[in-house]
Amino acid sequence: MGLYDAMNASVTGMNAQSNYLSNIGQNISNSSTPGYKEADTQFSTLVNSSGVGQTASGGVATTTRLLVDKQGTPTGTNSVTDLAISGEGFFVVSDKAGQNFLTRAGSFVKDDSGNLYNAAGYYLMGYDLSLGTPTMASNSLTGMTNVKIPTGVLPAVATSYGTFSANLDSGSTAGTGPVSASNVTSKTSVVMYDSVGSQQTVSLYFKNTTSGGVATWSVAAYDSSGNLISGDATYPYPSSPSVVGTPAATTLKFTTSGALDTTGTNPTGLTINVPGSGGKVMTLDMRTLTQYASAFALQPTTVNGNASSSVSSVSIGTDGTLSYKLGDGSTVAAYKIPLASVASPDNLLASTGNVFSPNLLSGPAALGAAGTGKLGTIKSSALEGSTVDVATELTHMIMAQRNYQANSKMFSTGAQLMDTLINMQV
Repeated sequence: MGLYDAMNASVTGMNAQSNYLSNIGQNISNSSTPGYKEADTQFSTLVNSSGVGQTASGGVATTTRLLVDKQGTPTGTNSVTDLAISGEGFFVVSDKAGQNFLTRAGSFVKDDSGNLYNAAGYYLMGYDLSLGTPTMASNSLTGMTNVKIPTGVLPAVATSYGTFSANLDSGSTAGTGPVSASNVTSKTSVVMYDSVGSQQTVSLYFKNTTSGGVATWSVAAYDSSGNLISGDATYPYPSSPSVVGTPAATTLKFTTSGALDTTGTNPTGLTINVPGSGGKVMTLDMRTLTQYASAFALQPTTVNGNASSSVSSVSIGTDGTLSYKLGDGSTVAAYKIPLASVASPDNLLASTGNVFSPNLLSGPAALGAAGTGKLGTIKSSALEGSTVDVATELTHMIMAQRNYQANSKMFSTGAQLMDTLINMQV
């Protein structure tokens, strides 16, 4: 290695320490930024040429890597829409152009239209539950909409879907004939909403029709006037000259293990013509029904739809369900906030606003429900703190400064020796 190689190596050293100081400054300046991930400077050798018994000339190079998988400490706040993640997931946010990004910065507030956005101007994305149960893509960030909190009166929404779960007593019996209010094994009711937001009570009747070793139950829905309103989805309610179907009970089949048989064309629930003004045809999913030798037992039933009312407050569950509490005291599940993950988070591409983009090195983003896998849970009224430790960064700054000065001294010494060599040749 000659003088020129020594000077060149010191130049790469000064450049590397300059990059190191730049990252330290970036870290210190973002020590109070919610969800910020520390930038780590990694050094590696540069080799131009080398041989056995020879010094390898070259120098040093740096690579910056964000420690995205490192989690900050959550801090409590007074805002329900401040969100922190306890796990490896990311919120999905969108800019005004509709491009999606990933972030851990959860300081969301409402804009003048009620859309939730964070301090960098990115809008929180989620699934609108009024459209039905969301189907989350395993390799795409599409299909979501802006999460919104109404600023005025929430309009009435007709019930269009729901879920029902219970255990039916396999040992219970009933009389002969079709299932009805007077010929029933088990019964309950569900409150639904028509198109103007009026509550409609729908009675559900279950009758054990098991015979020949095949476990079956006849299930039907009736309105408050005793009209059968389940069956053919094309049957309008109330009836009109355009009737093309007939209300009917539905036969559910169960496996020998007591679970609902959902194979083939077996029904998985009820199609119900919601009564009232302009009631919709709704689907009541019953795939979690069981038939065991124990008493009839209900699990919580969920249906969408609501009356027109002002939103008095908002709550966000650990599973990402954003619910409105209405003026009449009822609660409506409005949005599902998913979490995203990538195979290699430290290789995500960082952009302004503390957001990241998936790429070939990180792998594609996959969506999932909070509380599943390693995604983690969502905590409302909390923010994830920066992962920067200022004391450590100041220590690194002193080290980088000394290393820079040493490289500078090396370059200065080489330059002086080079001058001496040139003067000797004159």
